[in-house]
Amino acid sequence: MKIYILLALLGVALVEAKVYFQETFSSDDWASRWVQSEHKGKEFGKFKLTAGKFYGDAEKDKGIQTSQDARFYGLSSKFEPFTNKDKPLVIQFTVKHEQNIDCGGGYLKVFDCSLDQKDMHGESPYLLMFGPDICGPGTKKVHVIFNYKSQNHLIKKEIRCKDDVFSHLYTLIVKPDNTYEVLIDNEKAQSGELEEDWDMLPPKKIKDPDASKPDDWDDRATIPDPDDTKPEDWDQPEHIPDPDATKPEDWDDEMDGEWEPPMIDNPDYKGEWKPKQIDNPDYKGPWHHPEIDNPEYTADPELYKYDEICSVGLDLWQVKSGTIFDNFLVGDDIEEAKRIGEETWGATKDEAKKMKDAQDEEERKKAEEEAKAAEDSKEDDEEEDDDELDEEDDDDIDELGHDEL
Repeated sequence: MKIYILLALLGVALVEAKVYFQETFSSDDWASRWVQSEHKGKEFGKFKLTAGKFYGDAEKDKGIQTSQDARFYGLSSKFEPFTNKDKPLVIQFTVKHEQNIDCGGGYLKVFDCSLDQKDMHGESPYLLMFGPDICGPGTKKVHVIFNYKSQNHLIKKEIRCKDDVFSHLYTLIVKPDNTYEVLIDNEKAQSGELEEDWDMLPPKKIKDPDASKPDDWDDRATIPDPDDTKPEDWDQPEHIPDPDATKPEDWDDEMDGEWEPPMIDNPDYKGEWKPKQIDNPDYKGPWHHPEIDNPEYTADPELYKYDEICSVGLDLWQVKSGTIFDNFLVGDDIEEAKRIGEETWGATKDEAKKMKDAQDEEERKKAEEEAKAAEDSKEDDEEEDDDELDEEDDDDIDELGHDEL
């Protein structure tokens, strides 16, 4: 009690940490909490509730899985609106590409309350987009896109996503000091400052438009030696007639023309002569364009802030379906999010890997048995063919013997 009174006297705001949205798909009525988009002109695929082909816990690992290839997916859920003013914003969920995805998104969009859930589509304005995106060997990254003043801004740093078939926990933390962290499996994958890593604000400094390099500015570190001269014997031809070549004995000048020896590289050829370089006595170093304060720059101490956070949505395209989404969380307590991540994803990931390893071993043994059976069958067929050939040879001998008789 004394601590709370002391904090109040110091003017420290007492803000209770909160989870605003959490979805673990632990009940069959999950669809009542989510809305399927019906945007015209797009063929949407269906999500199904499943733990997938392998899992650590058949119930805890249930999530919603994309189930149709080459489809758009549009599903969203709303919750009580809140603002992240003066507190962290935590977005967290798990993604499991158990189909070994070749091209498709696995990211989440966060919206304000203006989202028309029935009409959600790729052009629907969003507050931020976060999560993995894979397409071929060249694109395996984590998107972090912020909308600032109605413009979407991509992160300038590269964050590589996981590209295996297991479930992974993705966490975005945006802090009120305008810094951020991206965690993958509760380990830091990237961090920094919002102003530095996104082009949401104009640069603080710009090149002075009135400045230019002086005409007499010499930025050549070295110059040709004016006293150096080319040696008299320098100029030699690059190729010369082969001195060891002789005219063939059967060469006919009238028929073949005048004989000329073949050309070879001249060992005395030195190439183009250039005077040696010496230090430039007038060298002033590289010229740097002076910078001035950018008159269009204005600092924004609330880059991190959203006045109204109200819904999350999966707005995706997948060529190869099979991705499972689970363990969604939107809150403002970083440590609580980590704890929940460990209690959900962390509690079953090791057992899921054991199950997958066992399945792989079983498939390996089955493949070996099938290959051996195919090889045995091939050998049996070859033996039968050999027996048939031997019988034909015996018949030929018998017929030959009868003919001789």
